[in-house]
Amino acid sequence: MKKLFFSALAILVGFVASAQVKEEGAQYNQYGVKVQIEELAAESQDGFLVLRAKQGEYKLWLDCRVQADGAVFFGAPDYADKIGNGVSIRRARFAVKAQLTKNWYGEIDMDMANGVFELKDAIIKFSGIPYTEITVGNFKEFFSIQRNNSSRYLQFMERPMIAQALAPSRAIGGNIKFYKDWAWVSAGGFFQPVDNLETRTFVEDSNKDYGVNPGVSATAKVVFMPGFDKTDYGFHIALAASYRTPKASDENVATKGIPSVRYSTRNSNSINRKKYIDTDEITNVRFDILHTAEFAGYWKGFRWEAAYMGTLNYVVDQKTPSNLFGWYAQGGILLFGGRQRYDCSGAKFTRPERGRKWGDLELCFRYEMLDFNGLQSGPAGAAEAYTAGLNYYINNHAKIMLNYQYTNNDRYANGKGNKFYVGKDAEGKPTTDFAKVVAPSGKAGVDYHMLSLRFEIDF
Repeated sequence: MKKLFFSALAILVGFVASAQVKEEGAQYNQYGVKVQIEELAAESQDGFLVLRAKQGEYKLWLDCRVQADGAVFFGAPDYADKIGNGVSIRRARFAVKAQLTKNWYGEIDMDMANGVFELKDAIIKFSGIPYTEITVGNFKEFFSIQRNNSSRYLQFMERPMIAQALAPSRAIGGNIKFYKDWAWVSAGGFFQPVDNLETRTFVEDSNKDYGVNPGVSATAKVVFMPGFDKTDYGFHIALAASYRTPKASDENVATKGIPSVRYSTRNSNSINRKKYIDTDEITNVRFDILHTAEFAGYWKGFRWEAAYMGTLNYVVDQKTPSNLFGWYAQGGILLFGGRQRYDCSGAKFTRPERGRKWGDLELCFRYEMLDFNGLQSGPAGAAEAYTAGLNYYINNHAKIMLNYQYTNNDRYANGKGNKFYVGKDAEGKPTTDFAKVVAPSGKAGVDYHMLSLRFEIDF
């Protein structure tokens, strides 16, 4: 019996040893699964680190960005609240992107500016259908060219006021996009944004305390791109619309369970934190219809862009919706032979081509306005701004931006809850109540000048 036992044990040990010999040289991941090894090549693509398979389609790269800003403000009327000068790290982005196979792409992008963490993009993308991309995760809704343009390639330090106030940014959802030649079409469904801890807390509290759904948006955009196959010129003609219900990430929904929205914006800069234009919480909202029309293009070194944007805000028991709207027009020209470039697959502008070895300069101008005085519950303010910019593109990585802006806010632009002074009353004292402003010259509202500077590096 013993002889039989030891014979069986010897056979078993031999079998295991044989199996181990067969697997000699195999590689396993941390979960004990045998994996295939593919040799990678490390390379620099215009200064961005890329790990690429020598054979196959796998590619992984880093995409990082730092923007350091400073701004000074002057020329405000004597009754206005003081505007503090300041500096900030506008963006400190770290992203990892990967083309895993021919048809599958993944991305995670985060921002740590000024020590505050925000999740930006968390993307799963499939492109196995010709001319089509299906995207799921947290990413920008395809609505506004200003929102969809990367902050690296904006002509001015900040987007126009109307784009900041109305244009949707990132949210959790799914989208399908088709593009071929001159045609580009996108449609998607979205829920709440992710952003940061505060936003997530609002969503969870809304669900826990009131059983509120996250809110939904259905967003669609159509773009026509005459000149898509040209290098010297091209056009972008677009229409977009979005049906939107109140989001659970709104503070008023989280604390009171009331379907609410709030539209507000700073005057096209991030260092002056005052939001003169602010609807406050609009309660009992049924839905909004957001809409925009865009016309943009480029010719050699010249680039232009204009858009009208508005929203119709429908509230319970109101016969007519509130109409909030605005528009902007801007343009810029590279002064030393550079050329503007447009990304047809994304329907947006991308990095320009510099005209000299030392770089290129871009001179830009913008006019913008928005009007929130059509709010049914009372005027929420209107403003216009004139901006001039000078951009120095040093190389593929470094950029310096200088902006001058004059902002003209009207008397109704007094912030959330009549917070800011907008003029003087009959006794000559500053007042936040636009109805009490007495100014023989007609002067009311906060007008001021801004000078701002940005140093940027992309790597």
